[in-house]
Amino acid sequence: MHFSIPETESRSGDSGGSAYVLRKEYGANVLPAFPPKKLFSLTPAEVEQRREQLEKYMQAVRQDPLLGGSETFNSFLRRAQQETQQVPTEEVSLEVLLSNGQKVLVNVLTSDQTEDVLEAVAAKLDLPDDLIGYFSLFLVREKEDGAFSFVRKLQEFELPYVSVTSLRSQEYKIVLRKSYWDSAYDDDVMENRVGLNLLYAQTVSDIERGWILVTKEQHRQLKSLQEKVSKKEFLRLAQTLRHYGYLRFDACVADFPEKDCPVVVSAGNSELSLQLRLPGQQLREGSFRVTRMRCWRVTSSVPLPSGGTSSPGRGRGEVRLELAFEYLMSKDRLQWVTITSPQAIMMSICLQSMVDELMVKKSGGSIRKMLRRRVGGTLRRSDSQQAVKSPPLLESPDASRESVVKLSSKLSAVSLRGIGSPSTDASASDVHGNFAFEGIGDEDL
Repeated sequence: MHFSIPETESRSGDSGGSAYVLRKEYGANVLPAFPPKKLFSLTPAEVEQRREQLEKYMQAVRQDPLLGGSETFNSFLRRAQQETQQVPTEEVSLEVLLSNGQKVLVNVLTSDQTEDVLEAVAAKLDLPDDLIGYFSLFLVREKEDGAFSFVRKLQEFELPYVSVTSLRSQEYKIVLRKSYWDSAYDDDVMENRVGLNLLYAQTVSDIERGWILVTKEQHRQLKSLQEKVSKKEFLRLAQTLRHYGYLRFDACVADFPEKDCPVVVSAGNSELSLQLRLPGQQLREGSFRVTRMRCWRVTSSVPLPSGGTSSPGRGRGEVRLELAFEYLMSKDRLQWVTITSPQAIMMSICLQSMVDELMVKKSGGSIRKMLRRRVGGTLRRSDSQQAVKSPPLLESPDASRESVVKLSSKLSAVSLRGIGSPSTDASASDVHGNFAFEGIGDEDL
């Protein structure tokens, strides 16, 4: 997520002040170190570097379920968004798109958070309250061909109106899309007419974009069901297709199966799928299950211009993002896989949400109970959701950690390499441990 440096910080140290309050409230060892300020004026490159440091700080804090739910932290973020963009609190009309391009216009406040806007969209569509938790709002960039490039899932503390208008481009839109990965939850959504229509529209759109892999015969069957307006039967058939319900990213580069390999990444069904085109136009696919990822991290760097010129092929101050995950390739071999993509943060968010969904199912929770309710002006999680915590940040690759000890009997021949094993330079606090990895069994190998 991209944050501008709030004016309040340069005047009164508001960012650092909020960090101080959080440290006082939760303890000195809970928060990562706040990026230090400089006394003198910053060059444009230093401003970008400072913004990157603040952005990474926000992301690191937001990964912690305790801090992420802190009203102190969230109120600071809400205030920073409005003050940075100088947006007063007032009622406005906000356009939200459905997957098929249909526009939904809702009246909201500029200060309304994502949950408020999502509820307004659901009310406009007549979607029942108990199904709101199955959907999310996404910030996308519309390409020339009409396809959507996903920028990020809008976070709870975001102000959607401010987020989309601050980009000052008609290319950026807000889209409503289902937010779960397990197609078994489709049954809940399909019970309702509006939910069925939303799911149907998204699936038709994904097929037309080529996100869902369809043979000629399957396409013929789907077309026939479409003509009969047999939406449930259409979805039942679509559920059997490869990449159904997956979110597809723009073409990027990975170091698997070889360095600088052009790939197309898709996320869904508790896995990351990497598709690559081999010589002779043969399509090859590699799948990485989230349950076999020991940990992952997102790293970023801002190439500084040398001699007054930008790096070849890159604009001044362009941020290079990488998603790296340590994967259990076989019973005795862990390997880092790195994907270089501007959408690396979005990929990380997808991984986290897939892990969270697995943990919700493991704990006996349900998506219906994950809807956040507003109590006394503050958003509160349901008891079911409070019980499911996201994996914490790993402080070190220490093999004595409980999560690694549980795997030691299965991975006796594995040397758990240091967090700095990939070529990217990152601290251990950037790494997200994966609780779902703890439950891996021999049958998964």
